[in-house]
Amino acid sequence: MAPSHDDKAVSEVRDGSAAKRPISNILFVIAMQTEASPLVEKFQLTEQPDSVFPEGVSWVRYSGKYNDLNIDIVCPGKDKTLGVDCVGTVSAALLTYASIQALRPDLIINAGTAGGFKAKGASIGDVFLVSDVAFHDRRIPIPVFDLYGVGAREMYSTPNLAKELSLKVCKLSTGDSLDMTPEDEASILANNATVKDMEGAAVAYVADLFKVPAILLKAVTDLIDGEKPTAEEFLQNLASVTSALDQTTTQVVDFISGKCCADL
Repeated sequence: MAPSHDDKAVSEVRDGSAAKRPISNILFVIAMQTEASPLVEKFQLTEQPDSVFPEGVSWVRYSGKYNDLNIDIVCPGKDKTLGVDCVGTVSAALLTYASIQALRPDLIINAGTAGGFKAKGASIGDVFLVSDVAFHDRRIPIPVFDLYGVGAREMYSTPNLAKELSLKVCKLSTGDSLDMTPEDEASILANNATVKDMEGAAVAYVADLFKVPAILLKAVTDLIDGEKPTAEEFLQNLASVTSALDQTTTQVVDFISGKCCADL
């Protein structure tokens, strides 16, 4: 009997052959429609009305071909009651899980905006390639559970990508709040993070479960240790920073085209 798709995928991960196979299917997981729209236009993707997702969810999928790559962009969509983007770790984790199951990507890219720390060298408009992720708001003060709560993990190593595109590399801390409590700040400092967001570590966790290589690109919309209120600065810079994210992300995809994960 021939191995099932799942069995074949697992065996390829174990023997390393998946990393040596040319990348064909890229899955973008993007939290906000505003962040996704420029890339949908850039890659000339079309929204797919026949959903591969469960009935009733608000998730949106765009797909198409760019160069030699099949590209899917998925977003959690709008909350059906309040009409705002379904941001946060729960939506990101569920969407990533369902998308891996349905679309079988060779590589996941989580592209989005983030807050940055001026003291760590971040400036408005900087786009960072994430080397490590952790959570800062899952405080479980019990031995070993505390480490589980932080959930620190390294991202898939892409030294050639970082060097070729001269990308800034940093650590990311993820939580479900836009603001930052003193407890969150202490955890973020302990995580040695330069940027903070609301979904990256959740996407990384699910990608790691299924051993799918994942790249996180984060563009700085606001300086957490700056003078302006976070929400005000985020909204003020969202459009221009999303444009910078679009440019860098396109360069990343162009670099990936024709390569294997092992080449990154």
